[in-house]
Amino acid sequence: MVHHKLPHYVSNMDRLGDSELTMISSQRTSGSAVQSQKTTGFLSSLLPQSKKVATKPPQTTMSSPTQSTAGLPTQKAKEILSGTKEAKSMPNVLGIPPATDASMVQQRQRRLQERKELLSKTQSQQSIEKKPETVEAEPELRPETQHDPVDALMKGVKGNSSGGGEKPEQPFIVLSQEEYGEHHSSIMHCRVDCSGRRVASLDVDGVIKVWSIDGIMQTKASAISKSALLSLEWATKRDRLLLLGSEVGTVRLYDTEAKKNLCEFGISDDMPRILSLACNPSGTSFVCSAAAPSSIPDPAVPGIGDNGSNQVPGRLLLWDTKTMKQQLQFSLEPVPIAVNCTSFNHNGNLLVTGAADGVIRLFDMQQHQCAMSWEAHKGEVYSVDFSYDENAVYSIGEDGKFIQWNIHKSGQKVSEYSLPDDATGPFMLSGYSGYKQVQFPRGRLFAFDSEGNYMLTCSSNGGVIYKLNSDGSTLENCLSLGGHRAPVVTVDWSTAVECGTCLTASMDGKIRLTTLLAQKS
Repeated sequence: MVHHKLPHYVSNMDRLGDSELTMISSQRTSGSAVQSQKTTGFLSSLLPQSKKVATKPPQTTMSSPTQSTAGLPTQKAKEILSGTKEAKSMPNVLGIPPATDASMVQQRQRRLQERKELLSKTQSQQSIEKKPETVEAEPELRPETQHDPVDALMKGVKGNSSGGGEKPEQPFIVLSQEEYGEHHSSIMHCRVDCSGRRVASLDVDGVIKVWSIDGIMQTKASAISKSALLSLEWATKRDRLLLLGSEVGTVRLYDTEAKKNLCEFGISDDMPRILSLACNPSGTSFVCSAAAPSSIPDPAVPGIGDNGSNQVPGRLLLWDTKTMKQQLQFSLEPVPIAVNCTSFNHNGNLLVTGAADGVIRLFDMQQHQCAMSWEAHKGEVYSVDFSYDENAVYSIGEDGKFIQWNIHKSGQKVSEYSLPDDATGPFMLSGYSGYKQVQFPRGRLFAFDSEGNYMLTCSSNGGVIYKLNSDGSTLENCLSLGGHRAPVVTVDWSTAVECGTCLTASMDGKIRLTTLLAQKS
């Protein structure tokens, strides 16, 4: 609708008497014929104005309080009639000659009649316009038409998000996802320090990167090793220090703030591969797993590592962090075997290990003895860790099984799940011209949230979060993080801050940092 600015005599119609209207009209025209045409034009311009008043108050400024609330035809008629009465009783205050009284009366009567007809037409048109509005409003108030489509839509949304109502609501909200791309080869290890502010990552070319995740993602230190590195671990007490295990039988202590090696010492000459490092939470010692050279020279051979075919001798040693001297060597029964993974409990009193022979061993660190051991997997044990309440141990093996064990009853299996092949390794990356790269698991393959109810694992295109049911019946897929173009080979989940930080590192050197917010039910 196009709104036009009304003439002065129309916008001030209610404030003028009939004599004033006649004077203004006589000043604009000369003759009764012209006057009737002007009156007809005035009525035609007044008609759309009356429609606007019925739906929306005019925007012009008016001093009369009745004009600001105008809009009903009955009120308009009362105002017009009251104005007419005032004009009849008004003497000749404007100085109009008496000779025009007769013509003024006729014009006034004719104008009054036309206004009455106009008001009646306006009222009838307004009633016609209101009827379809009430007819359309009635079905909107009916519950069938108002609520059913919304309910159906909400049911569809719930079905898409929870798999038809079988799965619960999403347990985590993804707040942000960032990518760290300073590495140019496959990642072996990616670990967050105990403060949750920095990450140390190691690739197959021996490049070490230390970068911050508290606020802006920024590289703090960078180093490259002349000899190949196989293991990495943050020191417990002074979290600025890193322990690096090599392939030539040495362990290096690296200061991430000074960006230099503090010391380097030899572990074993006949068993040069340092497969795993773990610092005691008390900060007084660390364990070191040394192994003989691999019996498989070419890792790209099909069927590698089937049923623990890569079993080689190994040693498990305890070192003092202050003196950097060996304290003792643990007994590995029934035969000395290479230990692939190690993990302490919260106070350092217990140590769990997973070996190449598929056996899990639990050590009492106060007595420095093996408290219990059991055959856990067919093939090698790739990753092992304590549960949140430390009453159980979880492990992932070469057979593709993710198993929960009761540590109070040796060898008692609480639950067992089969994971996809891309979650357990060996990991494979192929490319053009027959390019093929195979990597055995080195870093941790799973990590838990702050309460131990959810687990993060690897996949071919990103991390996957599963829910651990208390009854051990199912392993429910809750969230796929995605974002990778190459297989993810190691993960970590930092719970040092309120928002959990998930790390997923892949074979193309990319590390994705995903910040999650847990939805409390």
